[in-house]
Amino acid sequence: MSTRENPAGLVVLAVDDERAGLDEMKFLLGSNPRVGRVLTAFDAAEALRLLRSDDPELIAGREENESIVDAVFADVSMPGLSGMELARVLTAFRIPPALVFITGHEENALEAFEVGALDYIMKPANADRVDRALRTIEKNKEQSGKSGTPQPLEAAVPDDDEVIPVELAGTTRMIPRKEVRWVEAQGDYARLHTTEGSHLVRIPLAQLEERWGEAGFLRIHRSFLVSLALVSELRMSSSGYSVVLGGGPPKELPVSRRHTRELKDRLVKAPRDSWGQP
Repeated sequence: MSTRENPAGLVVLAVDDERAGLDEMKFLLGSNPRVGRVLTAFDAAEALRLLRSDDPELIAGREENESIVDAVFADVSMPGLSGMELARVLTAFRIPPALVFITGHEENALEAFEVGALDYIMKPANADRVDRALRTIEKNKEQSGKSGTPQPLEAAVPDDDEVIPVELAGTTRMIPRKEVRWVEAQGDYARLHTTEGSHLVRIPLAQLEERWGEAGFLRIHRSFLVSLALVSELRMSSSGYSVVLGGGPPKELPVSRRHTRELKDRLVKAPRDSWGQP
């Protein structure tokens, strides 16, 4: 089934083996002005048959080997081919659709992002949460168009409420970005430091630097990314500069020479903007 309200909007496929869940997602997507068309499938196998369709109406305007939809909103737990297995198949597309998981369980959050999911929405979904996911999809699509090549889904601009799934003794916990004071590089991984402790995630520091720049995080050293809002002091010594972070027990971190100028500029600019000075 499909609906069409805005021909210029996103084409989205909703996949859920439960009728109530599928109807709800179809309604939420179809009611959003960012969406031009909603397709539905009762399971992953049906979704793949639709995605590989040669229906002229569905492939009109699409590049060769490009998915016929801009995004897939899929339930994680489905009989037969699961949402995770569907995600791995989608990565074989030359220009894959964005993937958003809809689920009632948190334990698959980490795996979801590892297979390239752009977002992870907990049931019951609501219109605002779906809209945030659609905004992220639009931004990712725009970036892909500007570069001429599809961008990695994990490099999409995150929304204001981004959370990071971390594993704690077999349990997946969602850490809000706003709780992170600083991030420390550990090889190809990154360690998030909060007031409650630290968490190792499978994300390189350089990727977090790119994703979180607009949210007020700044690289001050090859090993450190900090929340500028928590910088309480900038210190100078014979060995160079360092910053002191508040928002918890004071923490002093070194600033490398190459990052000093940008840090100073950002720290001076923020107070001026807040006081409305030129």
